Amino acid sequence: MYGDPATIRRILTELGDTWAVVGLSNNEDRAAYGVARVLQRFGKRVVPVHPKAETVHGEKGYPSLEAIPFTVDVVDVFVNSALAGAVADEAVAVGAGAVWFQLGVVDEEAFARTRGAGLDMVMDRCPAIEIPAL
Repeated sequence: MYGDPATIRRILTELGDTWAVVGLSNNEDRAAYGVARVLQRFGKRVVPVHPKAETVHGEKGYPSLEAIPFTVDVVDVFVNSALAGAVADEAVAVGAGAVWFQLGVVDEEAFARTRGAGLDMVMDRCPAIEIPAL
């Protein structure tokens, strides 16, 4: 189940507080911008990952996961489903602890690969909705 409550809880409370948010830019109209702010309010460090590599919410941005010079605990994915699988594979390659696909982002094959690599994963859910419920 890709929205398993125990997995959601583990990712949000036990895996660590550094979240790479793929697709995060300074565009305040995009969902990633607001979700990142909520994650920060709940004590998460948010690292923007976007081709523009902008600083967002006070955090330096990077053009890719592999460009981040430190370990990230969770990779939160705000790209469309067709591109999300490659991001999940990159998350595995950089040693992230978990992958979170946002609402509307679903890739069953990426889910199987990521879980097979030993990472926790959630799809089609939003941490900004889930974290306050904890």
